[in-house]
Amino acid sequence: MDGFHLANVELHRLGRAGRKGAPDTFDGAGYIALLERLRRQGIDEIVYAPEFRREIEEPIAGAIAVLPQTRLVITEGNYLLLEDGPWRGVAALLDEVWYVDVDDGLRIDRLTQRHEQFGRSPEEARAWVAGTDEPNSRLIAATRARASMVFRWADGDMAQ
Repeated sequence: MDGFHLANVELHRLGRAGRKGAPDTFDGAGYIALLERLRRQGIDEIVYAPEFRREIEEPIAGAIAVLPQTRLVITEGNYLLLEDGPWRGVAALLDEVWYVDVDDGLRIDRLTQRHEQFGRSPEEARAWVAGTDEPNSRLIAATRARASMVFRWADGDMAQ
């Protein structure tokens, strides 16, 4: 799903750059279109999906080839169970949706480290997590009950 981040230039144009990662900073309709294409993929058709390159903080179109003989597609993303906007159509296009429940402290630490790893100062990373990632996290947590399965992730180990 991260391949459907809007480009940074578009986020700036829309005034959403400071909220990158929120539901409206993705091309949700494009993500649904990809899922629909994968559902009806022909036997001779390669479907291309975008990927997100963290080192440049941008999506790259057509970077992932899904070959026609592919039998299992795993997608991930925070908003697969949302019932607002284009996201409301996602769950119906998936056979199962699993929710990975992570301890808040562990999640915050990992997010902060990731933001630091990709260029933010410790202060900037903490501020981004508090102001952008945490509101998104609360929105995502509210979708937990709609999941096919819930896993509890603790210290790097998944426990059902």
